[in-house]
Amino acid sequence: MTRFNFPLKSLLVWALLLPLAVPSYILAFVITDQLEYAGFVQKSLRAIFGWQTARDYWFPEIRSIQGAIAVLSLVLYPYVYLLARAAFVEQAAQLFEMSRCLGKSQTQSFFKVALPLARPAIVVGVTLALMETINEYGTVEFFAVPTLTAGIFDVWLNMSSLSAAAQIALMLVSFSILLLGLERYSRHAGKFYKLTGQSPAMFAEPLTGVKAYVACLLCLLPICLGFLLPVGVLSHYAFRSLDAGLEQYLASAWNSFSLAVMAALLTCALGLLLAYGVRLSKSSQMRSIAEAATLGYALPGAVLAVGILYPLGLFDNWVDQLMQAWFAYPTGLLLTGTGGALVLAYSLRFIALSYRTLDASLSKITPEMDDASRILGSRSGKTLWRIHLPLIRPSLLTAILLVFVDTMKELPITLILRPFNFNTLSTQVWELASLEQLEQSSLAALTILLAGIIPVIIMSRNISSSQSRT
Repeated sequence: MTRFNFPLKSLLVWALLLPLAVPSYILAFVITDQLEYAGFVQKSLRAIFGWQTARDYWFPEIRSIQGAIAVLSLVLYPYVYLLARAAFVEQAAQLFEMSRCLGKSQTQSFFKVALPLARPAIVVGVTLALMETINEYGTVEFFAVPTLTAGIFDVWLNMSSLSAAAQIALMLVSFSILLLGLERYSRHAGKFYKLTGQSPAMFAEPLTGVKAYVACLLCLLPICLGFLLPVGVLSHYAFRSLDAGLEQYLASAWNSFSLAVMAALLTCALGLLLAYGVRLSKSSQMRSIAEAATLGYALPGAVLAVGILYPLGLFDNWVDQLMQAWFAYPTGLLLTGTGGALVLAYSLRFIALSYRTLDASLSKITPEMDDASRILGSRSGKTLWRIHLPLIRPSLLTAILLVFVDTMKELPITLILRPFNFNTLSTQVWELASLEQLEQSSLAALTILLAGIIPVIIMSRNISSSQSRT
């Protein structure tokens, strides 16, 4: 996508991000539905070749660790694609041309020059994909792949052992910290300098004939498997069973949207508070505190849910005892028995999205504007309200949308912390599809998927603007 020009490239450059909008557990349900023995693919093969039973032919087992790897790869590759492409776009053409002048072929120049310069961005993308894999529960549980995240649910819900679940969660936290440390070390192990400010970016070579069509088909393959397939199947099922379970869908949709809106507003308010505090203090201690507050995104959702459940339970019991002692009025579970625990967990997990988005936007505002506001008698709060917020409004809206969509898709936290008889779109999809009732959950799954396109559109706009600047 960076080095060559071929048909449909302007469309494919952002369409390759679309699988990122698909939750992995939804793609797992759809692919299993189409590839299992009673699915469309195997039915078609039996009809074409005249096979009668499964003994007449061999077909790979989709519910396996290989199937889970394939599904997760289809929805997580955009992390690496997005960051690697940005790194390749920023590389200077002179470096590549000097390599060719020294006798290196185009392939050798890629491995000797372009790939090492893009290594930091690729490592960050791979690290993000690894963290999402650690957090994954729906796909591995549906494919019966034993993982630490699935183990937390098993020992807690099936064996009623919170202490064992906490021990497994501690192992996951240790592994997440190790990944963060390796990512930081990889960035500091070497120094990389960009030359795009002094020289033109790499020229895209046009492809013709068979090569152009092969490149186009290769780029279309992950889009078709990771996005168009689930959208097509779910749309077909949704229109066919539009009236089935509509009341349950509306209740789950209301729960999802209300939780997502509250979590997005709270998370962005906290992110703005942290980002503005860092801007005002200009101290390394304040920035360290803000960075520590964003570590929740590196923790698997199940680990975060287990970690906050115990202190929230203690707080609920303390408030209940206090109210009974003073007013003889039991309050019950104020947080753990309501959606309050869910909103708090969502905010702790996704505050990194809001903080980093708003911090990057605030850093573009010159400090002289703050000085001018103070000279005119405005305090920090008034300066934020009248100057900074209007300037960072697009970034604030972006942060709200990103948190909103991620909250809509979140499954492990919702499964652990939701109140009794409380369903969201994600839990409805999980419960019905796990019982081989994908058609009944198709409308809920399609809603989550279409909502996930929002961050893809935002990122595609960022890609377009960065390309125009380059």
